[in-house]
Amino acid sequence: MMRQVRGAGSIVLILVAALYHPGAAAAHGSASGEDDPCLRRVGERMVHFSAYQPQYELKDQYCTDIPKEGDTFLVVDLVDPALRSEPVGMRVVKGNGSNEAESQIVADVRPSSHPDGVLRGEVRLDEGLYTVTIAAEKQNLLRRPQYLLRVHMIDYQKLVRTVAPPLIGVLLLALLLYKVVRSKWLRSWWAAPRS
Repeated sequence: MMRQVRGAGSIVLILVAALYHPGAAAAHGSASGEDDPCLRRVGERMVHFSAYQPQYELKDQYCTDIPKEGDTFLVVDLVDPALRSEPVGMRVVKGNGSNEAESQIVADVRPSSHPDGVLRGEVRLDEGLYTVTIAAEKQNLLRRPQYLLRVHMIDYQKLVRTVAPPLIGVLLLALLLYKVVRSKWLRSWWAAPRS
């Protein structure tokens, strides 16, 4: 019976470790290459988007979840050197971009060349959803990279992904403890010293 309890305990520990792997909650800074959610393609070329709010956090950069309302610096790194000589622009509209007729343009950086490889813009973002579209004049219009920004909103998917693994681990541990406490082996072991 003791072997079964140790086996069940080992399985629970492995499940908890697998579900609550610290690498799954890594910050944006550790993402690289194809794993980076801020990296997108413009045709055959790559761009990287970042948003900054130095009035709140001087060095923090955001991609799609911006924690507070306010003045926000939007930066697009033109990763591919060939994009630096092409006219590239950026448009920020309020909403998710599904209905262009009702979209309110919040910022519009007209296409121009960027020899330093950085496209910059500053915008005041209130709470809500925004769509940032990066456009290069020579690229197919249907292949423009877009970023959906969530400003000062709770991302329930991320919250569930963060809370669920430890909660499942605690529930599995509670189930294991319940099974051990209710087992005949533990009752007989507990009663043996008393007799």
